[in-house]
Amino acid sequence: MLLPTPISEPTDPVAPAEDPRASVIRDAIAEIRSALQRDGGDCEFLGIDGDTVRVRLAGACVMCRLSSATLEGIQARVVERLGTFVRLVPVMGRPGASH
Repeated sequence: MLLPTPISEPTDPVAPAEDPRASVIRDAIAEIRSALQRDGGDCEFLGIDGDTVRVRLAGACVMCRLSSATLEGIQARVVERLGTFVRLVPVMGRPGASH
């Protein structure tokens, strides 16, 4: 007796298209990252939703008193490159941590 072949779901669904501004934002952050890394810190681009850009500060930047100034500088660079206003929002926590 033959069993019916199960219909399988596609294993590699098509990912949604990335926001075209993402590469501009990554490049703007990359221009600043080397300076942050020299001081033991870092900034990671997480994503963009509307006019909100999510980033994660890491290393020495996490507890630095000047982290708000760092974020303002990164935001200014991103806005300059994009030519339109976006708001940088820092996301707390370790990469890959579940809450």
